Amino acid sequence: MEKQNIAIVGLRFGSTVIEELLEGAGNPYFRVYAVCDLDPAKVDECAMKYGAKPYYSIASLLADPEVQVVGLYTPPAGRAELIDQIINSGKDVMTTKPFELNPQKAFDILHKANAMKRVVHMNSPGPAWYDTLNYITAWRVKYELGMPIGGRWDIWVNYHEQADGGWYDDPEKCPVAPIFRLGIYIINDMARIFGPVHKVSTMSSRLITERPTVDNSQVSLLFRNGAIANIFGSFCVDDSQRYKSPMILNFEHGTFYCDVMPTNEGDASKLLLVARHPITRLRVTEEVEVTGDAGRYQWKEFYQSVCDRIMNEESYIHDVVEGLKIIEAMRRSDRSGRIELVQEES
Repeated sequence: MEKQNIAIVGLRFGSTVIEELLEGAGNPYFRVYAVCDLDPAKVDECAMKYGAKPYYSIASLLADPEVQVVGLYTPPAGRAELIDQIINSGKDVMTTKPFELNPQKAFDILHKANAMKRVVHMNSPGPAWYDTLNYITAWRVKYELGMPIGGRWDIWVNYHEQADGGWYDDPEKCPVAPIFRLGIYIINDMARIFGPVHKVSTMSSRLITERPTVDNSQVSLLFRNGAIANIFGSFCVDDSQRYKSPMILNFEHGTFYCDVMPTNEGDASKLLLVARHPITRLRVTEEVEVTGDAGRYQWKEFYQSVCDRIMNEESYIHDVVEGLKIIEAMRRSDRSGRIELVQEES
């Protein structure tokens, strides 16, 4: 298996991805060939640390024929335009959530990439469903759980962040920050499990952060099928459970639980279903340890897609855009203080 040369663009977060490519799941598939950022000091530091070729503009990087794929880790605003430049140069793209601020631009660039036979993946939603989603889908069918009713899904951590003048400080570029930065994983998963969202309402506050953006928030979702869900996200909780993300999902004839009880670092996640058996009507339970998570970069799948020219399916493009439509309605709700409608499929 021949490794592909990857260039990392945007080193604020991209340096973390480089470590994963060197030491983690991406190592068998990609070679860190080049680094690029608008900050020359970051470029020089990373180039020396990782033995990568330095670039100070994306135009010069894209002119290098040895760059085969690009890991794009710039802020989401305007990312579609950067992806347009990359695919026009004949290179494939791995990027990160949130994919874009504008759902229509995301829709357009993903379809353009398909038409040009270029691969564009991201970590959330990833092209392959991970364990938790697969088990929920399979058990819904196995036990005839019926219609979705409601859900609660949280994520919390404590950052004690300071303002640094970056896009995390801008409420327009980083709206309802805990949801936009972490809760987006849950939004993408909820849309895959419960379907399209009809209405969104938002509440948020600033408690301990030194950034201008909020650090404590919740979003309520009314789905088109009538289900109701709430997502709580906070940067304010330090209870020794970093990135704790308890989930409860109710269906007509069963309830899923995951990571509801206290956990220790390194504990495996357990998914539990309690349901009525569709024939006997007696209580049944299923429990399984699940691996992987919503934010995992699917390097193997990306590599295979690049090598075999496997284009994104329409269902994947739909999932990406659906999450962004929810985020767009969340932004409007945060500004207006009202319940906002999510744009329907065109």
